[in-house]
Amino acid sequence: MNIAHVDELDAIEMPDGFVWRPVRRRFDIRAFGVNAYTAREAGGQIVEEHSETQNEHEEIYLVLRGRARFTLAGDEHELGPGQLVFVRDPALRRGAVALDIDTVVLALGGKPGRPHEVSAWEAMFAAVPAAREGNWAEAIRIHEEALEEHPDDPALLYNLACMEARGGRALDALLHLQRAVELDATWAGHARTDSDFAAIRGEPGFPAA
Repeated sequence: MNIAHVDELDAIEMPDGFVWRPVRRRFDIRAFGVNAYTAREAGGQIVEEHSETQNEHEEIYLVLRGRARFTLAGDEHELGPGQLVFVRDPALRRGAVALDIDTVVLALGGKPGRPHEVSAWEAMFAAVPAAREGNWAEAIRIHEEALEEHPDDPALLYNLACMEARGGRALDALLHLQRAVELDATWAGHARTDSDFAAIRGEPGFPAA
């Protein structure tokens, strides 16, 4: 048995403004996906605007504390403590803002009929503090660990290449970027203007958009 209060979880501030509280990673849960979210300020993003088209997850959100305004396919719904909202359709756009500074939202999700697989995006989120501090070795380690479970995830490969390029591992960065583009050509367009690749953009074999 393992016990923790949500306020004791790591608080990882994301570029979009919300704060990720990694529940699944904290307990190493493998049966289902679950995470908590807070906001930096009242009125700030607490659940990023997204769909689950790629993962094909159904999701349910529970407001643990405070109030949150959810936007689901353009419709707004204000939820308070104990209220739940279930999103069955993976393609439906969803997001939420915190109406109180102490709002906490718990999110659970998974793909119907399939054993749960840890999402690759968790590693990218988990590496944010290390990248923010310029600790490229740690950011690379987190990505490489996730790559063992997701060897052909193009977003993970791309982000690993970003960390490697910033960390002076030019050849590794180029190889992982090439593989990401091989799996999904749209990443070539991102790489063309991504400042993370400034050091290797002139290298032979750098993907052209």
